[in-house]
Amino acid sequence: MKKTKKYSESFPERPRFNSFSTINEKEVNDISLEFFYNPHSITLLLLSIGAVIYFAFVRDTEDVEKNIWDGLLCCSFFFLIISILAYPNGPFTRPHPSIWRTVFGLSVLYLLGCLFILFQNTQTVNGILHWLDPSLKDFHIDMDKEYGVNCSDISVERVWSHVDVFALGHFFGWMFKAILIRHMGILWATSIMWEITELAFAHLLPNFIECWWDALILDVLICNGLGIWCGLKICRALEMREYKWESIKDIHSTTGKLKRAMLQFTPESWTSVRWLDPKCSYMRVFAFCELVLFWQISELNTFFLKHVFDLPTSHYLVSARLLLIGVVVAPSVRQYYCYVTDTSCKRVGTQCWVYGCIMVTESMICIKHGKELFKLTHPLNIVVWFIVQFLMSVVCVVGYAIYHKYWSKAGQSKTGKRKTN
Repeated sequence: MKKTKKYSESFPERPRFNSFSTINEKEVNDISLEFFYNPHSITLLLLSIGAVIYFAFVRDTEDVEKNIWDGLLCCSFFFLIISILAYPNGPFTRPHPSIWRTVFGLSVLYLLGCLFILFQNTQTVNGILHWLDPSLKDFHIDMDKEYGVNCSDISVERVWSHVDVFALGHFFGWMFKAILIRHMGILWATSIMWEITELAFAHLLPNFIECWWDALILDVLICNGLGIWCGLKICRALEMREYKWESIKDIHSTTGKLKRAMLQFTPESWTSVRWLDPKCSYMRVFAFCELVLFWQISELNTFFLKHVFDLPTSHYLVSARLLLIGVVVAPSVRQYYCYVTDTSCKRVGTQCWVYGCIMVTESMICIKHGKELFKLTHPLNIVVWFIVQFLMSVVCVVGYAIYHKYWSKAGQSKTGKRKTN
């Protein structure tokens, strides 16, 4: 009697790729500087305790406010040290995994701070802000620059006066978003819908009142459009580049060593991103609509927070928050992308989860401490804005998927025929 092979022997089981582990704690494969990747936990412990002992016993303790501030800084310092030792790397390893663990620790600290503020009254929060910066007592949000004045006065000088540091921030902000999202359809949909968001909330936020030429030409076409174009060009250049990393120990010239050290701050690899494909399910389309909507809410939080608590646009707290959110968004978008597009990834990454909590908590802070501001609008306005945002997201995302399915394929087939002829 002929012996038959077992099913497992005929078709050996393939090793399953753990997608969540890859996006949540990516391992470093090419270690070229062993000193920076070997564990130094005991050394770090001794240095940290030594620094605390020195500052705890040497510094002057007469000033109560300074004691509180230094105590908070010390707690934050040790929390970040623990973050480096215990938290996951996230999806990135350059320039060093410990940097991304620190970013994760900062995001957790910021989330805890937001939750603390959520349970305080407005007077307490304002007292904390005035304690951090006493000059805020003399500032009111109405002192900010107004953009929607004398819109009929269109001249070169007038237009040039609107090209300020915030216009430059628009450009670099959208270039950064393009590098993160890497999808022209989603980027343009987000850009156009943000102008609709400004129109919907202009009666609450005077900073949203702009002239038509400022909103359409300067913002959408020039600043946002150029930023998206430059960001996508950078992405294409990085996709075409060959990534062959050489150990710094194998490089003998000083110039080569310096160049390799600078390249440590560039991506380890750059894979092409495909948010949508013609066969994607409706759940993926829904997830991308969520991404566009959440992006709008996160942007709104920036303006509502500084309006509710009377913070000038150029204040260091506003800049620090934007910088932190910008750094946190990078691994969050990558983890969200893997969760949406990879069927083997069953849960979202830790950094993305924390960022989602931050976004919701910031929104609740704005609503709770801005009751008087939100009384000026009708809930129906918010509902209509939400519906319009969702419908436009669906139309843009589905339209781009249809374009890739029919017109893009047709263009590729024509190009292929021309090449064969």
